[in-house]
Amino acid sequence: MNFAVGFKPLLGDAHSMDNLEKQLICPICLEMFSKPVVILPCQHNLCRKCANDVFQASNPLWQSRGSTTVSSGGRFRCPSCRHEVVLDRHGVYGLQRNLLVENIIDIYKQESSRPLHSKAEQHLMCEEHEEEKINIYCLSCEVPTCSLCKVFGAHKDCEVAPLPTIYKRQKRQYLTLLPRLEYSGTNTTYCSLDLLSSSDPPVLASQNTKIIDSELSDGIAMLVAGNDRVQAVITQMEEVCQTIEDNSRRQKQLLNQRFESLCSVLEERKGELLQALAREQEEKLQRVRGLIRQYGDHLEASSKLVESAIQSMEEPQMALYLQQAKELINKVGAMSKVELAGRPEPGYESMEQFTVSVEHVAEMLRTIDFQPGASGEEEDEEGALDGDEGSAGPEEERPDGP
Repeated sequence: MNFAVGFKPLLGDAHSMDNLEKQLICPICLEMFSKPVVILPCQHNLCRKCANDVFQASNPLWQSRGSTTVSSGGRFRCPSCRHEVVLDRHGVYGLQRNLLVENIIDIYKQESSRPLHSKAEQHLMCEEHEEEKINIYCLSCEVPTCSLCKVFGAHKDCEVAPLPTIYKRQKRQYLTLLPRLEYSGTNTTYCSLDLLSSSDPPVLASQNTKIIDSELSDGIAMLVAGNDRVQAVITQMEEVCQTIEDNSRRQKQLLNQRFESLCSVLEERKGELLQALAREQEEKLQRVRGLIRQYGDHLEASSKLVESAIQSMEEPQMALYLQQAKELINKVGAMSKVELAGRPEPGYESMEQFTVSVEHVAEMLRTIDFQPGASGEEEDEEGALDGDEGSAGPEEERPDGP
């Protein structure tokens, strides 16, 4: 069974009235529109006085309406959307009044001045029979309803009971859920099921009702206090979450710094090994190129000597031939006895000695893990690591160079 609140038109629209009031605020004076209200070409509204103030500020040389001279119109921008408003010689008095907004303001002020119904006048009304109050309770459907619904409505075949009776019964059932309370330092407990017995006299029933209300108030207070404790725990856990995030962020930064320092050490060592390899390469190349030049010079000299010997053998004059032949024989003998530097030994060109084994280092790096209980010494270790990197020589932990 659905039902509506009888005072809904007055209290149910309180939020809507607040929203309506926000729509009736002038963007210039931030007060409710004052009559007359002018509507701009962009469909926004302003108080005429506010519109005139904006117009006068944008057109300081514009003559007032009462001036005897005729002045041309001016322009200004809408404070809501910045749309340019062009006015004729009448200024803001040439704008059209928004009578609809003025009427809405009148109705709003009338509704706002009406007093709200007292609490005693607030009651539930039946949704099926709008003029009927909710005054009975359907035991079959377990919903409140009205008398007409019981007579010829949806609950005509249902079992019903007076609403106050069911109200008292439900209140007693709620009280059974509350903890036992002690009064005046004694261990006296009140059985909430017996406090509203129908056989009690009116005075006792009134006293019992007060006791029930007191128990209910105390129980509500305990629940509120419990809620406060739960909220405090939630707040503490939220703070713990924030602390976890902050600590995690800090440790991530430290972890990145540690690995960046390892990478810098690896880069430094790689550079040194590459320099050693480059030096060895240059030394070997210089030696071999020196031998190439030496052999090349010997080959050139020997070729010239051979050419000279061939030309001497073709000499037709015997005396001249014999005179040159002896000298050439000596030169050829000397050239043949010249000893050249030895060639590079086999395997001289090999660079295999510069092979680096990193398997054990890689295996050691794979064993890097977090150290439990080391967070307290994190800063000291970091400072020590920076100091070692700045003072200790790199050769202390490096394998022997080639």
